Order: sequence, then C-alpha cells, then structure tokens
Amino acid sequence: MKTVGNSRILGILACVFCLPLVVSFEEVVIPAELKSAVAKVAVNATSCSVTCGLGFKLEEMCEITPSGERRNCTWQRSDCLTRWICGLLHFTVPVGQPFQFSCLSSDMVGFGNQSYSYVWTFAQGLITTNNVLFKPFINPSSVIRFSTSRESDAGTYRCDVQKLKTFKVVKRIYFGVRVLRYDLLDLNFKKFLTWEQRLAANEEDIDMENSTHEEVQEQQHFQQGELFYEYLVGVGSGVVGGVLVSVALCCLQKTLRK
Repeated sequence: MKTVGNSRILGILACVFCLPLVVSFEEVVIPAELKSAVAKVAVNATSCSVTCGLGFKLEEMCEITPSGERRNCTWQRSDCLTRWICGLLHFTVPVGQPFQFSCLSSDMVGFGNQSYSYVWTFAQGLITTNNVLFKPFINPSSVIRFSTSRESDAGTYRCDVQKLKTFKVVKRIYFGVRVLRYDLLDLNFKKFLTWEQRLAANEEDIDMENSTHEEVQEQQHFQQGELFYEYLVGVGSGVVGGVLVSVALCCLQKTLRK
C-alpha cells in the first residue's frame, strides 16, 4: 500500500513539473484592440533648466503606432530634479538698502508654485550650513524681502522647498547675508594707503600718463610720415607721367615730319 501511495505522489509531482512546459509552448493570442493601439510617449527632451533643485524641461510627446510611426507630436513643459542640495550663496548689503532673495530660480517663478510649500529657517549673525544652528523663520512665501536692511538681519537663511502632497524636500538652499554700516563700507582704496604707498601710486599714475603721451606722439609722427610718403608718391607719379607724355609727343612729331 505504501508503494502504491508513493507512486501516486510521484506521478502528481511529475504532472506538476511538466504542466508549465506544456503551457509555455502554447501560442499567445494578442487581441485585435492591442494590435491597433496607439501609445503616447516622450521621444525627445531637453536638459533640466537648473543644475540643482527644482527646474523644468521640455519634452516632445508623440503618438507611436504599432508600425513605429510617429504622429501628432507636441512639446510640453514638465518638472525636473537633478540634486536637491544647492549650497550657499553670499550677499553683502549696506544698512538701509532694500534687498530680496528667492528660493526659486527666475524661470521657475510663477510655474507650479501652488504645488510646493516653503519652509524657512534662520541662523542669526552666522554664515553657516550647520543645520543644528538654525531656528524657524516664519515666511510662507518663496521670497524674503527687506524694505530697509538692518544689522540684525545678517545671518544665514535656509529655504526648503517641499511638495505639498508628499512633503518631500526637492530643494534646499542657503543664503548668507552680511549687512554692513556705511562707515565700514568704504571703497576708497587710496584713502587707507600710507604715505609711501600713495607716492608709489602717484608715480605709477604719472608713468601711465607719460606712456600715454608718448604713444600719442608716436602715433602723430607715424601719421605725419604716412602723409609725407603719400606726397612723395604723388609727386613722383606726376613727374613720370609728364616724361611719358613728352616722349609720346616727340615720337608723334617725328612721325608727322616723315
């Protein structure tokens, strides 16, 4: 009895292993609807408009027939993302001047803003990318504007761009802002030179003026030489022409006398 039972089990197992082989050799019938179906796919695309964070690209969408023919091609604009961390940007602003900066690049402003949220944090008085030092900064917009910059506005602002549906961060950028007083922001370089440095700078200016004057004189001499050369060429051409005319007249007179 055990032998009969074992043989039945082996027979069932053999059928189970052979069944996929039998099924695999059967023909697969593709419905007629699928044979005539047309798919719309992207056949070409431009590179992303930015090197980091949220950008856009243009895609060429075409309908592909079963024979591989392209038709009804159109270009459409879509979002793209290369890498989400964009690093640190530095700005120096005088006290009292208006100033603004934005999370989004200029070509992305107004495009899909409703699909994203902006989370700002601020490290006051520090230029850093250490996330531990940042505190929340309330600003729901993608732009921070200062009507009049103050010294207390100096520091690093971090902006995180998130998708509203998934809260995924698609861009992080830091803005390092230095706000300087006018008495510290003086671009008059010569004002801070020593007496020796001023003397050397004046000598350089004099040498530059002399060299410029010499160049002007050389150019004038060169132009005068060119005029003299043109004068000589004109006089020589006139003399040669007169001689040739005289010779021609003499030959003509001799011919007439004969």
